[in-house]
Amino acid sequence: MASLKTADIRGMSDEERNEKLKELRNELMHERGVSAMGGAPSNPGIIRALRTNIARILTVQNQKGEEEH
Repeated sequence: MASLKTADIRGMSDEERNEKLKELRNELMHERGVSAMGGAPSNPGIIRALRTNIARILTVQNQKGEEEH
């Protein structure tokens, strides 16, 4: 799971950003499910990285919304 760069997120279209956000949220839900059942994640930092990437996308979306007003 590679970290998304803010510049890459800004370069995405709205549809691409929404699709990536949905994909990351699904992956986070899966990883949390594995963790809740007592399984060890394949990569210990994956949950934190997913949360960070989701926050980056949401931040860019909020900034884009402010620019339109």
